[in-house]
Amino acid sequence: MTPRFDSLSIVTADMAASLAFYRRLGLDIPADADGAPHVEAALPGGLRLLWDTEEVIRSFDPAWSRPEGGDRTGLAFRCDSPSDVDAVHAGLVSAGYRSHLSPWDAVWGQRYAVVLDPDGCGVSLFAEAE
Repeated sequence: MTPRFDSLSIVTADMAASLAFYRRLGLDIPADADGAPHVEAALPGGLRLLWDTEEVIRSFDPAWSRPEGGDRTGLAFRCDSPSDVDAVHAGLVSAGYRSHLSPWDAVWGQRYAVVLDPDGCGVSLFAEAE
């Protein structure tokens, strides 16, 4: 049997804050999930994005500690146009989320920006340059 890629997982210190951030990026997450210790959202193509609280992880891995020193995994959201990258970035920042990298025209041909989710993980926004 060959394993198949199924999901990505985010460990969060504050479930409601994390879900609010990802809802702003268009993910369909039920409002009543905010207090749950584990949440799943279906993604296009059959993948799933999972969230678990730090307490859930410690329940089966008592030695687990929050990673330090930078991102280990990054999520990226494709926008329809370069101006959408700017608008989504501005909307997240005006909602109180921290910008890590303001929108710029990357040498690889994309408009690109990075915003930090509530747990400090970098989330990229990008679109093909026009």
